Amino acid sequence: MGRLLSRSWPLPALLTWVLAWALCKALASAGAPYWAVLTLPAALGVVLAQWPAVAATRWRAIFVAAGFPVSAVVTGLQQAGVAGMMAPGSWVWLLPLGLLLLAYPMRAWRDAPLFPTPMGALAELARHAPLKPGALVLDAGCGLGAGLRELRAAYPQAALHGTEWSWPLALACRLRCPWARVRRGDMWAQSWSSFDLVYLFQRPESMPQAIEKARRELKAGAWLVSLEFEAVGLTPVARIALTPARSVWVYRLH
Repeated sequence: MGRLLSRSWPLPALLTWVLAWALCKALASAGAPYWAVLTLPAALGVVLAQWPAVAATRWRAIFVAAGFPVSAVVTGLQQAGVAGMMAPGSWVWLLPLGLLLLAYPMRAWRDAPLFPTPMGALAELARHAPLKPGALVLDAGCGLGAGLRELRAAYPQAALHGTEWSWPLALACRLRCPWARVRRGDMWAQSWSSFDLVYLFQRPESMPQAIEKARRELKAGAWLVSLEFEAVGLTPVARIALTPARSVWVYRLH
């Protein structure tokens, strides 16, 4: 059940918000004190946000926990009015979710959410995974281009490519990284066979799929680089420690 929920994000967030509001309505109908009507549903959201199946990352946990309080505040404003004027309808609290889904549609949530590659994270990469000038490098799931910028710093003579499912993010990435070839598409459907190095910043749940794809498609001698998450089953050539909890894993296919 936990694995099914984690793969269907953001459905767990929506279910959490529904449960919180159901508890709120039930407490209100039972005549519970006002503080309980608001505090207990908010606490429920916070507790569920700690469950990895609901929110596997810190930002997801914040997103889940904030849903009920934000919607309750906006709904309260709608009922009371602001400065004598009618506040927006209670549906307005769904606007941020709608914008989020536009920028990062539900299909993309099965892969990594939008977490940029930290500055300097790939500074030592070229020493462990040397490439010839003109080598083809792919940032699979390039987001806004932070990873492409770090790859450019590591391999200034490489031909950089990026693939991103979200069309707004792909467009923004093209603007930020005009020196790279960025396409809007499915990184899992795209062939990796022509690339000399593929860089990933994925989720633990999607790493087995990435490993299988790398084994099937990357040519002998090509590199697979993963930020933070180990490619279990492949033998790393190097592990570049960034912090005690975060590393860059470098693999070479045979």
